[in-house]
Amino acid sequence: MKKVEAFVRHEAFEPIRTELLDRGFPSLSIAEYKGSGRQRGITEQYRGSSLTIHLRPKLKLEIVVEDTDVSVIVETILKHARTGQVGDGKIFVLPVEDAIRIRTGEEGEEVLQAHETEEIPAGT
Repeated sequence: MKKVEAFVRHEAFEPIRTELLDRGFPSLSIAEYKGSGRQRGITEQYRGSSLTIHLRPKLKLEIVVEDTDVSVIVETILKHARTGQVGDGKIFVLPVEDAIRIRTGEEGEEVLQAHETEEIPAGT
């Protein structure tokens, strides 16, 4: 199993989420982050003064999948997040030792079974 962590621009999230859902990967977590990298600061004018913003907003996507599905996830993220400009983000792929579904106690890759492309009922 692998965990894919991606830091992307906010505007890239919805197309990524939609395509992952269409491909049978509805389960992912997101969090809002701020960070700096090669993009450095952006200078803006605010009430007549110059203000440099060094920390840029990003979304962090996290999804754990079977090893064989990593390329699908990475390709989907790259397809929608890549603009060719500095600040597009980063993708990290990390090993995962185990996964346990709390509700049933199931362990391993069966916890990660990709869902059919049908709508998943709320509360499951």
